[in-house]
Order: sequence, then structure tokens, then C-alpha cells
Amino acid sequence: MILRGTALGLALGLASGGAGFAAEGAAGFYLLGSKGPYAGMLPAPGTYINNDLYYYSGSASASRDLSFGGEVIADVDATAWIDVFTGMWVLPDEVLGGNLALTVSLPFGSKAIDARASVTGAGLGASVDDDIFTMGDPVLGAALGWHDGNLHWTTGAMLNVPIGDYHESDVANVAFNRWGLDLTGALTWFDPASGWEVSGAAGFTFNGENPDTDYNTGTEFHFEGAVTNALSPAFSAGLVGYYYEQLTGDSGDGATLGDFKGQVSALGATFNYNFQMGDTPVAMRVKLFEEFDAKNRLEGTAAYVTFTVPIGG
Repeated sequence: MILRGTALGLALGLASGGAGFAAEGAAGFYLLGSKGPYAGMLPAPGTYINNDLYYYSGSASASRDLSFGGEVIADVDATAWIDVFTGMWVLPDEVLGGNLALTVSLPFGSKAIDARASVTGAGLGASVDDDIFTMGDPVLGAALGWHDGNLHWTTGAMLNVPIGDYHESDVANVAFNRWGLDLTGALTWFDPASGWEVSGAAGFTFNGENPDTDYNTGTEFHFEGAVTNALSPAFSAGLVGYYYEQLTGDSGDGATLGDFKGQVSALGATFNYNFQMGDTPVAMRVKLFEEFDAKNRLEGTAAYVTFTVPIGG
């Protein structure tokens, strides 16, 4: 049955946290593209584990200044490999007429940056090369989900806890060294008879100040959408995309570039494959995005390989 075949694929579409690209360090803790197919659906009560392997490769031209670790750089090439391990528990009892899910995400991985120091108005200076492999900030989450026929919707919050391995003098960091709160709502229409699914998720990210750089990243808006079709109980494919815009300017003594509001769009493709490992069902989803129309941030390619496994229910 198509409904059963897609259940694992949606289990942690709302649970991912980690690193993305925007604002200070061209990075925000909300991971753009982490939501998409089945974003508005919660799985059945139980316990699930999810692993996202996230890849990003992007660049910014010599004419675009970016702020990293208190230093202004340009002519940037950056690569990130981030693994985000997430545990999710969907409670058995209803809360406010819906199901409550609790999550915790632990990111770790590497970032590498090749750039040149920028002296505004005076061109480019010395080369800047930095790379790191370390732990990021843990992300705590909670979501409520409801169902009505083919319609499913959720509302949730994620909290970035700034206790990861952060290095003030480095331009490459996996941790953010600031509190962050993301509020997101999502809606999914899914017809199990035909296998068609349409989802949208929109949210706002509120950022605290990085005390080491005196940089306060502004409020960010993100929207993600997906249209997929389950071609069989084991396989589905479709289109995905996201849009990001920084709504309020950066501030603080470290925000030497001023408001520095960022913006970017992305389109891409996805497929999901469900299979068995012994008696355990496993869902694998791949998503690939190509960014365009970037402003005050990197522009590049993002990819996910996600595995989801139930461990109790």
C-alpha cells in the first residue's frame, strides 16, 4: 500500500537541524531544504532515528563581501560536509487534539573556506584558508501535528543551543556560538490512492548575539515546497525547492557591513526508496538543490542523503 510505503519517508521531515548558509559567517542554524516532501505529516506514535548527510558547495565573487568570524572576506569558495543525527519520539497520547513529537539533533562535520581578506574600497588583501572538522551546536525541537482526511499540518519549534565547538579566530566554524529559535508551520496534501503529495513549509528564525564577535544576525524567513508522486510502495520521486530572505538587518559592533540582508532561491529534485534490513524497514531519501539569485551570501549546490529507521512504537 502506498500509504505504508511512504510512512518512513515522512517520519523526520520536520526534525532536521544543523548548518545552512546566510547571515553571519554566511550561515544560519536552520538547514535550508531540510523540509520538503511530507513536511506537514507526523508519523505514528513511536521512536525514530534519522541521519542526514548534508553537502554544500558554494562561492561568492570578488565583488561581494561576506563576514566570517569577525573578518570581512571576498572571492569565497566554501565546502561543507555536515552529518546530523536526530532522535524523535512521537508521544502516544493526544495533545490539543493532535500528536506531539520531541526531537534532538546532533550535528558534526567539516567546513573548508578559501578566500581573500577584503579591505572595503581598497580591493583584496591576503589569502584566507581555513578548514575544520568538529561538533556543532545541538538543536532541540518539538512539533504538534494534526490530520483531516488527505490534509495534514504541523507547527513546530527548534532551539539552537550554543555549546558546540566554536573558534572565535577561525573563519570556518560548524557551531554558531549564538542562541537561535526557529518557528515553522507546514501543510501536506497526500492522496494515498494516487500517490500524489504536495507540501509547503514556512518559518521564521530569530537569532541571539554572538558574544565573541558582537554580531547579532537579523530575523530570517524560509519557505520550502515539494511535489512528489509515489510510483510504487518502494519508490517515489518529485521536485523540491526553497526560498530564503533575511527580513531585518544585522546589528552590533561586529556587523561592519551594515544590515547585510541575504536572499537566495533554489530548485531541485528528490527521490525516496523504502527497503528492509532484516525485519526493520528503512527509508532513504536523496535531495539535490541548485541555488540562484543569491544576495549577500554564497550561491551553490546543496545535497542531502537521509536514512530514517523506526526503533519502537
